[in-house]
Amino acid sequence: MFTGLIEETGAVHTLLRNGDTARLTVVTQIVHEDCRQGDSVAVNGCCLTVVQIDGNHLSFDVGDETLKRTDLGAAQPGTRVNLERALRASDRMGGHYVTGHVDALIRILQRDDAGEWSTVWFELPHRLAGQVAEKGSVAIDGISLTVVTVLPDRFSVMLVPHTLAVTSLGERKAGDSVNLETDLLAKYVQRQLSGAGKPQS
Repeated sequence: MFTGLIEETGAVHTLLRNGDTARLTVVTQIVHEDCRQGDSVAVNGCCLTVVQIDGNHLSFDVGDETLKRTDLGAAQPGTRVNLERALRASDRMGGHYVTGHVDALIRILQRDDAGEWSTVWFELPHRLAGQVAEKGSVAIDGISLTVVTVLPDRFSVMLVPHTLAVTSLGERKAGDSVNLETDLLAKYVQRQLSGAGKPQS
């Protein structure tokens, strides 16, 4: 479990393909410091398991599903990625509960910069529309963000100067693909309202 508060942006060192899977190695400045093999780290919002540590290089095995359904499949050496270590029970709970299970790879539709702030519009897949609400939370590339406006096929967020400076969203532009995770509570509410999982009489 994560909070969506990014600790640092690392850089992809290598993404070595091996059939349908890959070994991803990321260079970090902070996150490696107390990592052990088997620990979970959110990489652009994807929960991955540390399989090797070599100094400040963390390596992860990435499965076919993750490569196909997230932006990690297109990672290149030097690509900036948002990193967050797993939440500890004693940590302050900023952001919101983020599982690291990406729901969709979506595109940035529009970015409007005004001084040091930016409003960004993202596409909203129809199947996830019921899980995104104004003033609710989403995670974009692992970053906890508050939704400003929701339309049938898109939603917007406001990016503050800090987020633009310390996460990969500062470099993103219209047409780029990003990872979307909707709010965990919204998933369960939608499921209950739909009647799914109720015993049949």
